[in-house]
Amino acid sequence: MRFYFLQAEELVNKGTNVASKFIDSAITYAPKVIGAIVFYIIGSWIIGRLGILLKKSLSARKFDPSLQTFLVSFFKILCLVLLIITIFGILGVDTSSFAALIVGAGVAIGSALNGTLGNFAGGVMMLIFKPFKIGDIIEAQGIAGTVTEQGVFNTTLLTPDNKTVILPNGPLSTGVITNFNTHGNLRVDISMAVAPEVSIDKARAVAIQAMLSHPKVLKDPSPEVSVMKVGDGMTTLAIRPYTTQTDYWDVFFGVQEAVKTAFDLNGIAGPIPHRVIIQK
Repeated sequence: MRFYFLQAEELVNKGTNVASKFIDSAITYAPKVIGAIVFYIIGSWIIGRLGILLKKSLSARKFDPSLQTFLVSFFKILCLVLLIITIFGILGVDTSSFAALIVGAGVAIGSALNGTLGNFAGGVMMLIFKPFKIGDIIEAQGIAGTVTEQGVFNTTLLTPDNKTVILPNGPLSTGVITNFNTHGNLRVDISMAVAPEVSIDKARAVAIQAMLSHPKVLKDPSPEVSVMKVGDGMTTLAIRPYTTQTDYWDVFFGVQEAVKTAFDLNGIAGPIPHRVIIQK
């Protein structure tokens, strides 16, 4: 009986010791835990407010909406990670291992997504500096078309033959971009050849009249006709009407047909290929 009594007493003592240690630990760590909770609540509120201020600042500077969303989200996530690391530090956890883990993960992700990150960086730069916008007609990477979508990683063009071309933003941002819409009105460059004996003044007058008859050719600036080249058995004319950005391709194809028809009606002949054969 005495044996069971001793065992019970030992269990009570162990329980008392455990409870005492728990109370001591609670007294020791309670302020840290409470401080960490309060710090997290206040930090989260501050991050939210800073995110709102950042979004308002980006909107005031007229940044692209998709870029605004990304930058605000990236800022919040970065601040939240720093907040969590700080809270671990408050609780007495060694944060150097977390920092090393984050750096290692960043290096690994950067190596794995090298090309993707290049496209992302190019997309961000173009959304900031805006070399073009949706609806502009551009020529880049050997492709000409209308910009239908501008994302962080890719830019989508619609070509005149109704093909969708997706260009990665990395090469696009570092290459040459020709924007046909920067100044509002577009000059459509067309070259047409006539026979060398044709009067240049007559061909110019007929071509200008034909261009002005097209409903989508602007009267101001007025169409132009210049001599581009004389030789090879022909006179090459630069036919240059002006139009709006939305009517570029209609004018490009329509003016060629209108000028060709007008040349035929006015007896303006085209060049006839010929060969000179020298008998030795």
